[in-house]
Amino acid sequence: MQIAIVLYDRFTALDAIGPYETLGLIPGAEVVFVAERTGPHRTDKGSLRVAVDATFADVTAPDLVVVPGGPGQTALMDDGPLHDWLRAVDAGTTWTTSVCTGSLILAAAGLLKGRRATSHWLALDQLSTYGAEPTGERVVFDGKYVTAAGVSSGIDMGLALAGRIAGDHVAQTIQLGIEYDPQPPYDAGAPDKAPADVVAALREGGRALLAGERWRDQVADGK
Repeated sequence: MQIAIVLYDRFTALDAIGPYETLGLIPGAEVVFVAERTGPHRTDKGSLRVAVDATFADVTAPDLVVVPGGPGQTALMDDGPLHDWLRAVDAGTTWTTSVCTGSLILAAAGLLKGRRATSHWLALDQLSTYGAEPTGERVVFDGKYVTAAGVSSGIDMGLALAGRIAGDHVAQTIQLGIEYDPQPPYDAGAPDKAPADVVAALREGGRALLAGERWRDQVADGK
């Protein structure tokens, strides 16, 4: 089973690495990072680079596709090589998936029309622009299309898919192996749980994020 994880400049690391760590542990899985060009691709923070060894032309029949999100997503919304590749390989995939704002790329490629889907909460309302039906669920299955909400939810999606593909025992073994047992120190992981001032600060910074600009300093400064 070939799992193709799409990379591009300024993707969010955990969007890609969460599914990589979970799906990559399914027996018989082969994970390949694929992009328009080979070589290193920088994450949104700029200090981490992930090497890509395969181009779109090299990966023509993956069983499972993962599209991560990140600020770089905004430059990939117009039709282009990534959209062409997604539409071509989607014809033969068993699963076509995304994490965070990666769902906007799938939607812009026309793959989520009329389907329920999720994304980062700051981008959720943009899905309807492309004909998808937004839902605030953490992981959404609609046929073979699976979308995960923001960043960390890619781990949940990976485990859910592992269960569908290889069975509960394998998925539980993977979960235990990576010791995925969330016990966060704060209950602020969703906008309806976080303090109002935190939500407001992220909404303000998030406008820059969705425009493909850096926003961490704004949030840190409380702007």
